[in-house]
Amino acid sequence: MKALIVLAHPLPESFAASVARAAAAALTRAGHQVSCLDLYAENFDPRLTVEERRTHATATGASPDCQAMAAQLAEAEILVLVFPQWWFDFPAILKGYFDRVLAPGVAFETIEGGPIRPKLKGLRHLVALSSTGSPWWMARLVMGEPVRRLLKRGILSGCAPQARFRMLTLHGIEASTLKRRQAHLARVDRLLANLR
Repeated sequence: MKALIVLAHPLPESFAASVARAAAAALTRAGHQVSCLDLYAENFDPRLTVEERRTHATATGASPDCQAMAAQLAEAEILVLVFPQWWFDFPAILKGYFDRVLAPGVAFETIEGGPIRPKLKGLRHLVALSSTGSPWWMARLVMGEPVRRLLKRGILSGCAPQARFRMLTLHGIEASTLKRRQAHLARVDRLLANLR
């Protein structure tokens, strides 16, 4: 299958970057065709332009500077998002990727007077690989896992409801030991090595 890994972290030496490399290695070993998109390395501008907002209801594709990324997304059968959670949310650059690349005509179609229609029909798996400084109980019990809900109920249900969703989060990353981080990388490897 064609796999697209989207990394959203500004530091190339970050744990998120290590997770992205582990994901790419696991998917490659499993025989998948892997493409990697590092949003910071690409200097991706997450800001929705005036024209994009003005034509949103009638758009049939991504803006010119996002078309290559939209084409990658449209071809993906496996989408792996690698990102930290800051303030119980996506990094701004990843939110901008959703706003600008998962555009009308790319990820969904708008129907006048009705609901949107999913367009990412070839996507079979969405895997979110994340980390957060908060303990699991804070993210789950107090905040209600907003990132998981937005990905699964918002983005996936509107753009690719047939895709299977999985999320692995390393909680309390700032206080995590090398052993915990290695165990998390091993979980990432097992999950991605077994995608079918």
